Amino acid sequence: MTSKTPTDETVRLDDDLSFLMARANALSIAAGNAALAPFGLKVRSYSVLALAAGEARPSQREVSEHLRLDPSQVVALVDELQRRGLVTREADPRDRRANVVVATADGRALLAEARPAILAAERALHAGLDDEERGQLAALLRRVAFPG
Repeated sequence: MTSKTPTDETVRLDDDLSFLMARANALSIAAGNAALAPFGLKVRSYSVLALAAGEARPSQREVSEHLRLDPSQVVALVDELQRRGLVTREADPRDRRANVVVATADGRALLAEARPAILAAERALHAGLDDEERGQLAALLRRVAFPG
């Protein structure tokens, strides 16, 4: 009986689901950042702005949890968006010790301008998939990203 060492087998990263997801994420972020650059945004700041423009009025903690970012990263992102006049912090009516992040009219306008660019980058990145495959991929990623 011979024992195999890791060097006896070829390690194939393209069979590793975590690697594939990480690589797809890196490609997606690079394409998104390039598309958002003319608007002075990156994928993370765009994501915070999009959440702030929604009806939910998320707290900074909720933004952090939703985007899976460290709270200090969210503070820095919100600070920058606030300096640009794109969001405001308001007292959270559910918890006066917390702030909710709310998009300003300028923030909503910039989001509306940037949205077509990010969608075009997404379409280009996923050009090898047909509409049904894109829908399947989105559904599967939703299940992974938001289990339960």
